[in-house]
Amino acid sequence: MSFFGLGRSATKGARAPKRSPTIPDQLSTGGDASATLSPSSPITPGGSPGSRSPARRHSDLEREQRERQGPPPLYLSQPFVKAALVKGNFKTIVMLPKWVDVNEWVAINIFEFYTNLNLFYGVLTEFCTLSSCTTMAAGNTLEYTWIDSNRKQVKLPAPTYVDYVFTWVQNLLEDKTIFPTDSGRPFPQTFASTAKHIYRQLLRVFAHIFHSHYAHLLHLQSEPHFNSLFAHFLAFGKEYDLLDIKDIRGQPGQRVGVGDLWEKWREMGILEG
Repeated sequence: MSFFGLGRSATKGARAPKRSPTIPDQLSTGGDASATLSPSSPITPGGSPGSRSPARRHSDLEREQRERQGPPPLYLSQPFVKAALVKGNFKTIVMLPKWVDVNEWVAINIFEFYTNLNLFYGVLTEFCTLSSCTTMAAGNTLEYTWIDSNRKQVKLPAPTYVDYVFTWVQNLLEDKTIFPTDSGRPFPQTFASTAKHIYRQLLRVFAHIFHSHYAHLLHLQSEPHFNSLFAHFLAFGKEYDLLDIKDIRGQPGQRVGVGDLWEKWREMGILEG
């Protein structure tokens, strides 16, 4: 598989560039401070709050959060968590083909993930509106925020946030100095860093769709397709070090909803540990 034909396909039906306050690689995770959970420190029988190890306290915090949140989301419930087009482990799918340059392999897969995610979101735009998705929510206590030109965190409606991300990725794909399409033209030394930035932003779009629009995917009977796309995305990101665990799991009090799905799929053998 070659990446040299990307230039023709990437420009077909390209999104019109839009002006945004800043570039998405300056986006940050953030949440309303009032929404952050602050449970009391667990106390062991006959012990003090500090007698537990940090790992145990972290585990207890997550358990208390799950108990407060009530029943699991649909994407973690049976039979939806098992819905997939691809059965088994994704390891063989993401392996680098023989004689293929690793940068080309990463580039073409990023293009495919972006294209497919863009198509899925396009189907959901009638449900993801300025009034229904007033923030870029990706968990019960997590909202992604935008850092503007004044370095201030700004909450944006999800449609605006997603449009900024997609426009930014589209512009990068069309930049031949970053994604070269001519034979013999090397990738820039900053390509790995750029790829990780793109991956982080696409993960956030996935996370919002799972959190806010999975019921709509069920009505469209598209959950096997979307689950498989996301599992492929996670497996590829893990294989080529494009994802940080903290981006998948989130932080105590601000967990990413799909972090639990990632853990569940690891237990099921769909993703490697």
